[in-house]
Parts: sequence; C-alpha cells; structure tokens
Amino acid sequence: MVLRHAALKQQEDNLRGQVRQLTDAQRKQYYQLEVDQVKDPDTFAVLNWFFVAGLHHFYLGKFVRGGVNLSLFLLSILLLVIFPNHWVGYSVLIGILVIELPQLLNSQNIVHHHNNQIMTKCLAKVLQTKT
Repeated sequence: MVLRHAALKQQEDNLRGQVRQLTDAQRKQYYQLEVDQVKDPDTFAVLNWFFVAGLHHFYLGKFVRGGVNLSLFLLSILLLVIFPNHWVGYSVLIGILVIELPQLLNSQNIVHHHNNQIMTKCLAKVLQTKT
C-alpha cells in the first residue's frame, strides 16, 4: 500500500524525530544501517521508464515481481519474433503496460514509502541493540 505524499512526509518527519532522540552512538549505528538500504527516487524513475522489463522492481528488492515482469516481457518478445503481428505478443506487452503504468506515475511515492519502511526497520534494530 502506498500512501499519499503528505502522509509519507509526515511519517518520514516522525521517523527523523525519533532518530534525533537517539544517543550519538545509536544515531551513528542507525545511519550506517540506513545508508546502503535507502533508494534514490530518480534511479527508480529512470528504471521505471523500462517498466516493461521490470527493472524497477529489482531495484527495490522485489525479485519475484521483477522476475515475473521480465519473464513476461521476454515471452512477449519471443511471441512477436515467432508470430510477427500476432495479437498474443502485443496483448502481453499491453497487459504489462496497463499493470505497470501506475508504478511509473507514482514512482516518487513508491520509493518514499519504501525508504520509510527501511528507516523504520533500521530504527527498530538500533533500539533493540544494547549500547
């Protein structure tokens, strides 16, 4: 479930407030955990332009969905090569387009939501660790 921008921003602000309340050692640990896991919205958007191939799913670590998307894309290409101008290959491509178009139009919020989830997990891990 992806939230609206205002709700995502509020959630992020709350998380950042919690991070500011950590001790210096905890904050350092938090940022070490977070740095490699948060994703760049611009990179996601660029990969999303190749939505037919599902590269944006791999970027967020959704390997099953990315694999299904890539497999369907390759299947549609194969069908178009074997049966040029046949409706099946085009149907698969159009189906992928219809399913993935909302991802393209909502990419900033999708990555923002993903990053908020990462922040929540990192914060929970730091709070569980004794310092």
